[in-house]
Amino acid sequence: MAEKVKKATRESFGETLVELGKDNPDIIVLDADLAEATKTNIFKKEFPERFIDCGIAESNMIGIAAGLAACGKIPFAASFAMFAAGRAFEQVRNSVGYPHLNVKVAGSHAGISVGEDGATHQCCEDIALMRAIPGMVVLNPADHYEMVDAVKAAAAYKGPVYLRLGRLAVESCTEDVAEPFELGKGRTLREGDDIAIVATGLMVGEALKAHEALKASGIHARVIDIHTIKPIDRELLIKAAKETGRVVTVEEHSVIGGLGEAVCACLCEECPVPVTRIGVNDVFGHSGPAVDLLKEFGLSAENIEATVKKVLGK
Repeated sequence: MAEKVKKATRESFGETLVELGKDNPDIIVLDADLAEATKTNIFKKEFPERFIDCGIAESNMIGIAAGLAACGKIPFAASFAMFAAGRAFEQVRNSVGYPHLNVKVAGSHAGISVGEDGATHQCCEDIALMRAIPGMVVLNPADHYEMVDAVKAAAAYKGPVYLRLGRLAVESCTEDVAEPFELGKGRTLREGDDIAIVATGLMVGEALKAHEALKASGIHARVIDIHTIKPIDRELLIKAAKETGRVVTVEEHSVIGGLGEAVCACLCEECPVPVTRIGVNDVFGHSGPAVDLLKEFGLSAENIEATVKKVLGK
């Protein structure tokens, strides 16, 4: 049995880059003057000759990463999600996505849980932006263990990948999952036939807490972890929809363009069922302690539990 680990996924990202760098000299890491925050400084310390600080010039960083990829390297370009996905969107689209280059874009400090950095840095639109780029793989790991697997999978995959990192330290919840991590495949963490809770990233842990509370109330919810939002696991989602008849999605992202819409698009084509989306409801965040903000915006086990009971009429 693996041990419980409480760690921010940005730390797991930095540590795994070092592990990969020891075996693969083609891995090069780029950052935009935020190495301490994104934890690429761990790689910088170990392999200074393979680390490039591009300064506060995120668009230029993506262009350099594209050039490195065109030369056969495997570049990981990291910054805050607001800058990596937002400010540099044109370069990610045209210099990486259009030629389908082997660049891995890491967006750290995503979502409301950035906390005190406030609305300008709480990027709740990055998944929507990256999902819209043809051929882009979008990963949103839940915890330390899933981040380790995601970074390794991203490095092995030939093509552009967007990897979402979190600032907040979270307790692991996938340490004992029997199903292996696989790009494009979700994982069922808890079985249940009353309703399906489909969660991604930080919200997977909250969904599991809600599952236990619901179980105590006699409600058997199925919990599905979607670590790969694009391409999404259509087969798993359709099976869950057919067997439960109701779905609740949970994401630390805008309800516009994120997991909820991806699930709705999948199900409406082959298995239409009622879908209730929990996420950031078309508003900006604001400054405050991360845990308090998550509760305020309904991104908590308590709100998931209440929403499920409401959907089931209980």
